[in-house]
Amino acid sequence: MKRAWKLLIPLLLAASLVGCGGNTQTAPAPQTEAPQTAPQETATAAKQSVYPLTVTDATGKEVTLAKEPTRIVSTSPAETEILFALGLNDRIVGVSDFDDYPAEASTKPKVGGVVNPSEEAILAQTPDLVIGGISMEKPVSDKLKSLGVPVFVTHPQKMDDILNNILLMGVITNRQEQAEKVVAAMKQDIARVQEAVKGVKPEDKKRVYLEFAPGWTVGKGEFLDELVTLAGGTNIAADTEGWHPISEEKILKSDPDVILYAKGVTDDKTGVKLEDIIAKRNGWDTMKAIRESQVFGMEQNLLARPGPRITQGLIEVAKAIYPDLVK
Repeated sequence: MKRAWKLLIPLLLAASLVGCGGNTQTAPAPQTEAPQTAPQETATAAKQSVYPLTVTDATGKEVTLAKEPTRIVSTSPAETEILFALGLNDRIVGVSDFDDYPAEASTKPKVGGVVNPSEEAILAQTPDLVIGGISMEKPVSDKLKSLGVPVFVTHPQKMDDILNNILLMGVITNRQEQAEKVVAAMKQDIARVQEAVKGVKPEDKKRVYLEFAPGWTVGKGEFLDELVTLAGGTNIAADTEGWHPISEEKILKSDPDVILYAKGVTDDKTGVKLEDIIAKRNGWDTMKAIRESQVFGMEQNLLARPGPRITQGLIEVAKAIYPDLVK
């Protein structure tokens, strides 16, 4: 698990550097508010994407696909989960070394890391589409593009971005209806949580501290902060922006009601578990959350991967904050 959080920090930091892009032609229009209710199912004939298809990725670059992609390499675990959720199992011909969900992802050929994947390993799979996160190093994507391989880079920061990213992936891969079903189920999860916590008065909202890696937390403008907000809590780091190192003194002074942390993470140098690090920090035993045993480990991949399971992460966060309200 050491490797997982060491990977997560540069990914999340890189994700805070570039804005999120959208499809300029056929992608659904971006939503402007967090979903409130599940959408009505579309009772129409199967939707079909039309190729050649040109979309704009998160770097602002246009990506043109001459035909429906049939050999896809994904260098991002979240995007890999999306592809599997869209039923594209047989078209996925390569994944990153960190792709482990669903189980079938572990059986796919590996092409290296998410930041600097192997160009040779990718090209060996003769892909007609490569999908990566914003952390993919530019020289890698530039080299692939120079060889005529379409490279689509994603960067979902907020919940709406995640939902729209799934819809856009459905357009790119000609799986629009499957994408809409996945998003509809996710919106139902969001609506379930919002309905459960809607009665919590502003003055009664629990103060939440979230630590996703030893010494790191997240402020506003990112989906991890939004998970806390949608769950009816108040992120005590919401007066900051993006991913950043923590101030132990500031957190102690904030005295959170609930502490959430990424389960299974250990410090790389000491081998100490994150939950033990939190419990043994100087003075932290006086915090309300620790005194009242309101410290909960969250499945790190549910928190950190902006894909189809992010709303499962939302439900788990909500259950930890308001166990009496969210069942």
